[in-house]
Amino acid sequence: MGENLDQLVDLIPLAKASQKRITENFRIATFYNVIAVPVAIAGFATLLIAALAMSLSSISVTLNVFYQEPGVKTKNLTR
Repeated sequence: MGENLDQLVDLIPLAKASQKRITENFRIATFYNVIAVPVAIAGFATLLIAALAMSLSSISVTLNVFYQEPGVKTKNLTR
């Protein structure tokens, strides 16, 4: 960025979109744990089912990271 702090204003929409994505990923992971942990403790989930559910949760969080809202533009912030 160099010494030009005016570019920080351009980063605000990107920062807000990133915060939204982090919150969504946290909710996905929390939802998985709220459902999966009691099911596993109760003995209703086999190891295969638990592994598949954990994999699906991880995949959904990972794919969610790559999704970018159409309105958020990133500019080239080189020096």
